[in-house]
Amino acid sequence: MTITSRTTATPEAYLSLLSASKLDVFGNPAWMSSHLEPDLLDINKAVLAGFTAAVFSVAAPCQTLSLRPVLPSAETSFAGTHLPNFQVQALRMDPLTDDGGDSGTAPKPTEHNGLIGRIVKRGLQDQKGLYAAPFKISNLKWDAVVLAGTGAFLATDRRIEKHLPGGNHQLYQNSSNVALGGLAASLAGLWAYGIKTGNLHAKETGELELETLSNTFLVYAPMEFIAGRQRPGEGNGNGDFWRHHAMNTSFPGGHAMFTWAMATVVAHEYPKPWVMALAYGAGITVTGGRFLAQDHWSSDMFIGAALGLAIGTHIFHTRCDPELSPSCHRHSSITDATHGSE
Repeated sequence: MTITSRTTATPEAYLSLLSASKLDVFGNPAWMSSHLEPDLLDINKAVLAGFTAAVFSVAAPCQTLSLRPVLPSAETSFAGTHLPNFQVQALRMDPLTDDGGDSGTAPKPTEHNGLIGRIVKRGLQDQKGLYAAPFKISNLKWDAVVLAGTGAFLATDRRIEKHLPGGNHQLYQNSSNVALGGLAASLAGLWAYGIKTGNLHAKETGELELETLSNTFLVYAPMEFIAGRQRPGEGNGNGDFWRHHAMNTSFPGGHAMFTWAMATVVAHEYPKPWVMALAYGAGITVTGGRFLAQDHWSSDMFIGAALGLAIGTHIFHTRCDPELSPSCHRHSSITDATHGSE
């Protein structure tokens, strides 16, 4: 068989010829092709698998990059227009005004009057409560104690005065002034600290101290003017009443009254042993110093300390915030009305 006849033969004849001659398409014997066929299939599979892996290894990064969302930045312009910069603050919802419109600004909390105006307003209410307090049934026992003690000291004032140690009057006065000034300065510093740092407890303490002093003065001033008592060493030395028609008289003891009022408020605001010891210690020092310096009679100091203690207690329990001090027990007589109107 010539090559010409083989190449010019039809495909069907060529295949039949190969089958008869037992040759494969490459001219090899058929028995060799039968042995190589499984190996060729494995090679084809391996090539196909490698090709598939190569395609996916190239396509996978391209797919990841193409599907990743790319958000334009605030500076990126699209079609000549800058995209808006999204901000969370833009979602703030402003309240509507009464007519249904947007106010444009957040509502401001109701502002109270100034501190002085509030003290004046509440001071009038406190004065009413203070002058009415002695006539309450729950306070009658304390009225009896104060009246009995004052009467006992009035009866023995001159006798007690004669047994006081002489000399060192300036030392007693200085110790009294230091104790009073130290307490007042500490409370002023505490108030300033509360205002600066926003400490509500310290701020309340300072404000209640100021209200207490104002109310104490409103009780002290008319009593001094009405009593008009002479100090030890004045007049006939008997401590007569209604001799003066001005302020700065002997009854009641002003230093003791103001000191005990301040000490009572701070001791109630911070009911800790060391705070109470310092506060009431200042009250005792001022009271004892003024008495030993013979600036007042014993009854003056007793009634002054008692009134200061009573006024400080009343103002604290009337105006305190139960959430700030554990010893706060509001007086319901005027507190509900006053706090409801503010």
